Amino acid sequence: MSSVYWDGRRFVGKEEIRISPDDRGYYFGDGVYEVFRVYGGRLYEPKAHFDRLVRTADGLRLKLPLSVEAIEENLTRLIAHNRLSEGTVYMQITRGAAPRSHPFPQEAEPVVLAYCNEVPRPAASMEAGIKAITVPDIRWLRCDYKTLNLLPNVLAKQEALDAGAQDAILHRDGTVTECSASNIMIVKDGAVVTHPADNWILHGVTRGVVLRLARASEIETIERAFTVEELLNADEAFITGTTVEVTPVVAVDGQAIDNGSPGPVTRRLQREFAATIG
Repeated sequence: MSSVYWDGRRFVGKEEIRISPDDRGYYFGDGVYEVFRVYGGRLYEPKAHFDRLVRTADGLRLKLPLSVEAIEENLTRLIAHNRLSEGTVYMQITRGAAPRSHPFPQEAEPVVLAYCNEVPRPAASMEAGIKAITVPDIRWLRCDYKTLNLLPNVLAKQEALDAGAQDAILHRDGTVTECSASNIMIVKDGAVVTHPADNWILHGVTRGVVLRLARASEIETIERAFTVEELLNADEAFITGTTVEVTPVVAVDGQAIDNGSPGPVTRRLQREFAATIG
């Protein structure tokens, strides 16, 4: 049984956790979360994850109960305690427990929960690529905040699975934003194009790494919105994310992207990304 970090208690079994029915994360989704990748027993790109955590918490006016340094120390101990070599650490912080009422409660104390999962690198999908469908983006206007409110993402992902695809590519009136749980990029005439990091998308950590690697490799990068039509007519397409790394998209809505195989720019970025994790 893996151990969990919960509400200052280091460390307990999952069966020992007791979530209050008055926890605002339970009935309002009032909280923030992060999913950290672990390679070789260490957090990958922790600063980028913690910067996003702080930014989201500030946006929600949720005071973190611990400093970033203390949170990182606890997560590092959690990884060691669970002897995790390759996988993920999920962490969420809710505003805490209080009688159900919309205004911020003065008496609530934030609740921290974190646990590990063994998750191998997605070798098969990174090699062969995935199929996706396009789905209207019905989320709220602050998609840059990594909050617990994920029901639209869940519905989009399930729609993709029901259609025999592996992911859903979201769009607002034909303008592509991102996927159900990852960012998306296309390649056209050798340049990587992806939606700018504004309020319409989550500012993905892997997205940032890939753009940095592309620029270092002298691959042109363009941060601008693109359309579903541009996606379907792209030379290549791929998604980026903590658990998917750099995964090619070979077909969208039943139509092959170019020749239906992962392209050379995607392959190069996969190799560059792999080099960053050792």
